[in-house]
Amino acid sequence: MQDSAPLDPEQLAAYFALMEVGNMLQHAVEQQLRDDGGLSHTQFQILAVLGESPDGRERMTDIADRLVHSRSGLTYQIGRLSEAGLVTRGASSDDERSVIVTATPAGRDLLARVLPGHVEVVRRLLLGPLSGQEITDLGGVLGRVRDHMRSVPPRSAAPRRRP
Repeated sequence: MQDSAPLDPEQLAAYFALMEVGNMLQHAVEQQLRDDGGLSHTQFQILAVLGESPDGRERMTDIADRLVHSRSGLTYQIGRLSEAGLVTRGASSDDERSVIVTATPAGRDLLARVLPGHVEVVRRLLLGPLSGQEITDLGGVLGRVRDHMRSVPPRSAAPRRRP
């Protein structure tokens, strides 16, 4: 059974602060990515995930799960990156139902070009006003919340209620 009691003032303030910080940071990051590389935030995230992979390749479903993005939305964004020559996609040699996305040299170069500006925005806006201990604490708190949220199946994966 869910708790339907309203949030107390401290809980409400924390929630609104998180939403506002997230919105402002995302706006600044999106602006920097568009200015420096003509990328959407999702496109940057796709390239960043591929950039973390040792061989620059990932299954499309793994990218979608990591980014918490719909399959159709991800297909669209990867299509745009493919048209721009930044990624390729093809069937997996292990499982023909899986689609493998691979960063091209141009995609890796673009990621390398936009990454310094991205880091600068994150440092200036998110990390700059915090001490080292506060950054550690923030990472711990947000990591626990992220792990909790990932443990709860998304609505689309939850069993349907019977009428």
